[in-house]
Amino acid sequence: MFKYIESDEHYSEVVAGLMSGARERLDIATANIKAIRVLMGKRPIDILAFFRKRLADGVQIRVLHSAVPSEYLLRIAGKNPMPEGFTMRRCPRVHQKTILADDRLLYIGSANLTGAGIGAKSSTRRNFEVGVLTDERDFIDKASSLFEMIWCGDMCFDCARKDFCPVPLEEF
Repeated sequence: MFKYIESDEHYSEVVAGLMSGARERLDIATANIKAIRVLMGKRPIDILAFFRKRLADGVQIRVLHSAVPSEYLLRIAGKNPMPEGFTMRRCPRVHQKTILADDRLLYIGSANLTGAGIGAKSSTRRNFEVGVLTDERDFIDKASSLFEMIWCGDMCFDCARKDFCPVPLEEF
């Protein structure tokens, strides 16, 4: 299955569908992460509250990102630290946008984990984004393998960008 996703469909297909439907694990790679809003019922909550809910449901969450998270996200996180089962690691070379749910569904696209990219922002204020949702095993295996190699630091050994790396695989 390949499903083309465009602009505001990112929220309904990726956040409300893929991320909300994960049962065991979410692996998220994004260049930027901000305190986006997610609808929980009819009420908007920040992404960290959404992640806490998913953690309470037994879903493990790993986030790879390259940029320093937004100030607002850092402020929210400082007031209420994330529970066990949530880990963020920063690598300045991460630029892919992938979300893998339970090693069974994969989003590959242009949208960052920001309101304008994938959040519950108005369709007149969001970025123009495209992506694909798939359950194709070959794509899932390759995206999962790259995520794991970065996550575990295997890519750090030969990295020629170490001068730009504040701390190899800096954790949130």
